[in-house]
Amino acid sequence: MPWWRKRIEVESVGSRIEFRDKNGALLAYKIENDLSEGLCPYSDDKDFIQVLSWNYRAGTILQSHTHLPVPRNVTHAQEAIVVLSGQLRADIFDNERHLIGQVSVGAGECMVFLNGGHGYEILEDGTRVFEIKNGPYPGAEADRERF
Repeated sequence: MPWWRKRIEVESVGSRIEFRDKNGALLAYKIENDLSEGLCPYSDDKDFIQVLSWNYRAGTILQSHTHLPVPRNVTHAQEAIVVLSGQLRADIFDNERHLIGQVSVGAGECMVFLNGGHGYEILEDGTRVFEIKNGPYPGAEADRERF
């Protein structure tokens, strides 16, 4: 695999494909549809967006809960996409806007963007995607810069 792309085993989860800049900083990762059983974290505790997978048997009960107010210092948006159907290509850029890599993301797969930039090309008609970002959302002009 190229230096910027690496498949790693995530403890008790399965695998994720990481994309890093030339200094080793994690820019993005892809989670394929090979989920381990139970609740499995893919993100680091310090990430602004937390990604976990669920894979439970019928009848499993997850205890009801609420989230407590905890002050958080968020400096920029991090984003995850989940492809529901179809396929897209994700382009991953470093903080200097250099293209680091490209990866195909298909139905049932997730892509997480932590740093740098990204873009997409839809590869199949009918591609449907959920996009999830941390908030609050300050509006397009304050949130992003297109290149």
